[in-house]
Amino acid sequence: MKKRLLGATALTLIVGMTGAAHAEFKLNILHINDFHSRFAPITSSDSNCSVEDDTAGKCFGGIARLKTEIDAKRQELTGENVVLLDAGDQFQGSLFYTQYRSQIVSEFASDLGIDVMAVGNHEFDDGPEELAKLIDAVKFPIISGNTNVTNEPILADKLKGTYVLDFGGEKVGVVSALAEDTGETSSPGKNVAFDDTIDSLRTQVEALQGTGITKIIALTHVGYTHDLEIAANVPGIDVIVGGHSHTLLSNTDEKAAGPYPTMVKGPDGHEVPVVTAYSYGKYLGDLAVTWDDAGNVVTADGAPILLDAAVTPNQAYVDRLAELQKPIESLMAEVIGKATAAIDGSRETCRVVECQMGNLVADAMLDRVADQGVTIAIQNGGGVRASIDAGDITMGEVLTVLPFSNTLATVTLSGADVIDALENGVSDIENGAGRFPQVAGLKYSYTLAKPAGERISDVMIKAEGDAWAPIDEAASYIVVTNNYMRGGGDGYGTFAEGDNPYDFGPPLEQVLADYIAKLGGEYTPYTDGRITVLQ
Repeated sequence: MKKRLLGATALTLIVGMTGAAHAEFKLNILHINDFHSRFAPITSSDSNCSVEDDTAGKCFGGIARLKTEIDAKRQELTGENVVLLDAGDQFQGSLFYTQYRSQIVSEFASDLGIDVMAVGNHEFDDGPEELAKLIDAVKFPIISGNTNVTNEPILADKLKGTYVLDFGGEKVGVVSALAEDTGETSSPGKNVAFDDTIDSLRTQVEALQGTGITKIIALTHVGYTHDLEIAANVPGIDVIVGGHSHTLLSNTDEKAAGPYPTMVKGPDGHEVPVVTAYSYGKYLGDLAVTWDDAGNVVTADGAPILLDAAVTPNQAYVDRLAELQKPIESLMAEVIGKATAAIDGSRETCRVVECQMGNLVADAMLDRVADQGVTIAIQNGGGVRASIDAGDITMGEVLTVLPFSNTLATVTLSGADVIDALENGVSDIENGAGRFPQVAGLKYSYTLAKPAGERISDVMIKAEGDAWAPIDEAASYIVVTNNYMRGGGDGYGTFAEGDNPYDFGPPLEQVLADYIAKLGGEYTPYTDGRITVLQ
């Protein structure tokens, strides 16, 4: 397999794949995105799956099922042109990543036979250094066309922008882009900049076209909505394979955000198919695209493949994961701090009143993003699943408190919307609903005797120092919560309709562990009257 660079555009050419030039060219595109190190299977709600549940057929995804399905598709398509694309965010999301970082990602991703991967924002979670390690270790190119690393020596000679695949004479260019706000959502460092997505992609496409390439795929990590904008505004892009927004596309699932593929009229009048495959390896994207000799897409058909119990996990991968799990068991036993007294996280308190564990979790969430202008934290009491005894706090205990693999999420709301969210939170206390809002940076009162929707009063926002001020219903506030609630879970539809949503921060369990460490490793539980129950 030969490679060559084409001047300043840093295009890399692979030769030796099957196929020959002819009037029509068909390419089978298998794709994943936002895997987030979910090497083990997940439940239907995307939380960690127990061995018992997986044995009972209640779990989905996992790297072993992904391996089985990819191998099966390649076998089915023997003799045809097949490419496996990854739209980014392999890093972060499980204890496998916490333990092994890029090492485990490179091992499995290389063995899967990924052909090209786009950089996701979470690839920068451990700075440019860990991304550089991944690039060095994998057997495939990792690209990001609008990520400017000219001033970052760790990446300057490693991260390319575009890539060219050659299928027996049929060249297919791959351009790429990463979310421009990655500097705010991850840790790329001061030497990495992010160029305008549309302008960058236009430049990349023109560079490929200048070499005679007419078949172009955009491999992006900007989110489904932005992918639709790209399709409508960048001439020359034939197909978009995206990630970042964890969007499900389907022609049969009523919960899907759109059809698979979603067809968008491009600026040159041609329909551009846009696809993405949810997240966490729960689906394998499967799109067949046919171009005519002029480089126009004439057909684009397919569907995401659900990796459920019908897919038998690859046994070699199962065995390898079992080996890798052993040090993680030690990680769960790792002492991350000490509680000076028992921290109450019981269902009986956290779903009705201010509770100690609710304060700890909400405080940790707010502390993590306070430097981003976030002033309010709201955590559902039902997301707090256990108390912690006095004495040593282990990572296993933290995972028992926060077992759902939720991630930190932010959204911009008006003050009126914050009040509406709180009304939802206290609307079903009588039934022990998990939506009860534990908060930080905020005080409120509620009156259980009043009807749902009219219970909230005295909402106050933390001001300077120890001062508090009434919430301004017309003002905008950035709220931190968890991705389940931000997406409308537990009745928080107000969050789902808010502005500038972002669901893919670090796992809550890591946020909590880091916060305890930041406090010096010792934590004293408390309540401080941030929630008042009125008669």
